[in-house]
This record gives sequence, structure tokens and C-alpha cells, in this order.
Amino acid sequence: MEVKDAESFLGKEVRVKIDRPMGSRHPRWGFIYPLNYGFVPGVRAPDGEELDAYVLGVFKPLKEFTGKCIAIIHRLDDDEDKLVLVPEGKKYSREQIEALVEFQERFFKSKVITERKG
Repeated sequence: MEVKDAESFLGKEVRVKIDRPMGSRHPRWGFIYPLNYGFVPGVRAPDGEELDAYVLGVFKPLKEFTGKCIAIIHRLDDDEDKLVLVPEGKKYSREQIEALVEFQERFFKSKVITERKG
């Protein structure tokens, strides 16, 4: 399934496979992931790869995760968005999300979307 609008995931429970667990090193750029990062199996982003997701609020390396999508990282200078998932009951402000994903998003111009348009 190809995703046309990542915002359609906002507020929904989403299952992700973690391919870059907390503490792992990026295979190309070498930075360390301070959080769990993965993808939604079977859901293609516009870049042709599976839709990526940041997992916030879990402080140990994971292999998979199911949580609520509270935000979208919309990249203005790239053709892929990222989901932001959290465990049930966890909340983060837009500013907190920006700070937690800065380790990777600093290389892109992006904005945090927390509500669906119209």
C-alpha cells in the first residue's frame, strides 16, 4: 500500500518494525540513534521505501512497537514524512518532539504536524 497522506495516521494506533533500535549507529552517516526508529511494514512512502516512524517515550531498544501516532514530521525539502509514535497515555509538545528528533531532522527543513488539515 502506498501512502498518499501521512496525516491519515494521526490519532491512530500503528504497528512498526524497529530497524534502528535506540543506541544503534546509522549505517551510512554514523550518528547514534537516541530513540527507536523503524517503519510501517507494507506501507510505502513517496520515496519508494516503507513509511518511517520515530518512537518516543520508550527508553530501551525495541524490535517492534505498537503505539499512537501523535504527530507527523513533514519534510519540506525531501519527499518523505515520518510518523511520531508514543505508548498509550504519553504526550509530547511540538517543541519536545522537535528536540527529540533533532539528531536526524537537523539535516532537513521540516515541521511538526499534530492535527489533520481541514
